[in-house]
Amino acid sequence: MASDTTDQLVVPSVHAHTGQGLGTGNPADAFVVEPARARTKRTPRRTRTNFEMLAWLFMRLSGVVLVFLILGHLLIMLVLDGGVSKIGFAFVAGRWASPFWQGWDLLMLWLAMLHGTNGMRTVINDYAEKDSTRLWLKTLMGAAAVFTVLLGTLVIFTFDPNI
Repeated sequence: MASDTTDQLVVPSVHAHTGQGLGTGNPADAFVVEPARARTKRTPRRTRTNFEMLAWLFMRLSGVVLVFLILGHLLIMLVLDGGVSKIGFAFVAGRWASPFWQGWDLLMLWLAMLHGTNGMRTVINDYAEKDSTRLWLKTLMGAAAVFTVLLGTLVIFTFDPNI
């Protein structure tokens, strides 16, 4: 008897996102979530990966690391080193003379950009309805992220205080 009730609640994927619901008249039925698809041998190879799980895991781990990196950065820069008034060209030149601070800033840059890009990828997947729109938005976002990471990395490693 319980399986009969469950079978009535399953919405075919064609109708899952139409807002039509189950047709029971209950407004809450419009928010039925499509059941998960099982992987089979007929599932295309490209959908058999664990990319989404790895992206989810990356978001959690990078978020924890970023909290420590950013709070440490703020504590050191704003509290221990005298505040915003001390930050200038000479301050940055002194900081980036040390490989430790170059590595700290590089790790912060890379993790923040990858974390943000992965979050935006999820938002684009959730809200862009057309495949072509999703493709273009993710392509533009990926290009911007790569450009920012490459430019930031270049600046960190080629910074010359003698300019």
